[in-house]
Amino acid sequence: MTILGALFLPSNPPERLRSVALAADEAGLDELWLWEDCFLESGIASTAAALGWTQRLRVSVGLLPVPLRNVALTAMEAATLLRLFPDRVNLAIGHGVQRWMEQVGERVESPMTLLREYAVALRSLLDGERVTTTGRYVRLNEVELEWPPTSRPTILVGAVGPKTLRLAGEVGDGTVLTGGTTPDAVRAARQTLGAGPSIVVYLSATGDAPTVAAEVRRFAEAGADSIVLQPSADEPDPEGFVRFVATEVRPLVP
Repeated sequence: MTILGALFLPSNPPERLRSVALAADEAGLDELWLWEDCFLESGIASTAAALGWTQRLRVSVGLLPVPLRNVALTAMEAATLLRLFPDRVNLAIGHGVQRWMEQVGERVESPMTLLREYAVALRSLLDGERVTTTGRYVRLNEVELEWPPTSRPTILVGAVGPKTLRLAGEVGDGTVLTGGTTPDAVRAARQTLGAGPSIVVYLSATGDAPTVAAEVRRFAEAGADSIVLQPSADEPDPEGFVRFVATEVRPLVP
């Protein structure tokens, strides 16, 4: 079955998240996705709040920019969420927007090297291992989580180009593809990744429910496992948007 989610844009004020999360939970939305865009809202803080306000809603943060975050801190925060809200959290990591990373003094010479080292270390920490590594960017000395997750979490890797996509298949459980990705690009991603890893794609939602559902089915047929519908930047009713996705589009998607 195709997983259908909706995006809460961080251009909305943080205090709007509560009513949107509650609307999504009540309407039966599969997943609510959040962004950690500089310099808007924290992905982890927003995820924790949305999970705490709701009963069944799965909340996904896509994505956490790795240059901005020490991997041990990300592992601690992720493990805490995963233990507090089992089976209700998805995490995605990625390069981040390089212009933003430069603004905060965290842009690196080789984003690919950092992402690889980070993903490997994060997976090991969340698997409960004691980690020592002296990479180019990630350096840990006998770091071990006291409270690792009780089950193995999914770690997705954001990808745009083919190199990052291949990396996602090597070190992650799947990938998150950006908005503007075409069905042909999804097919190419599926061919690169193979049958196992998950593919999540953002899709701008325009039109009535049958129109949107038809577009969702095109991406699902191309190989996407999860499709996250993105409202327009000027959407005045984000609560209504998540209800629309859950109650009008979802019944039309297999």
